[in-house]
Amino acid sequence: MTLVETIKEAVGLGHGEPSASGPATRKQMADANLPLQYRDSCAHLLIPLNKCRVKEYYLPWKCEDERHSYEKCQYDEFKRRVAKMEELRAARAEQSK
Repeated sequence: MTLVETIKEAVGLGHGEPSASGPATRKQMADANLPLQYRDSCAHLLIPLNKCRVKEYYLPWKCEDERHSYEKCQYDEFKRRVAKMEELRAARAEQSK
């Protein structure tokens, strides 16, 4: 998926696969042979990235847009987990007072 297609999907103008706008289903992840540790909320971006990598013989400069989208999703997910952990720590600290 190119940068233009990603932007179109984000604003609702894209006509791509249904998984491009939301999380991938278990069947889509299984069909793409994703290992279990990669079946998370960013799997819908990893599937096209892996397809691009195979098509382009893993040349690092060929799938930059897809890789950037996937890594951004992973980073955002990490930030959400950190925020949730801080929230839980704050709640635990208030309970112990």
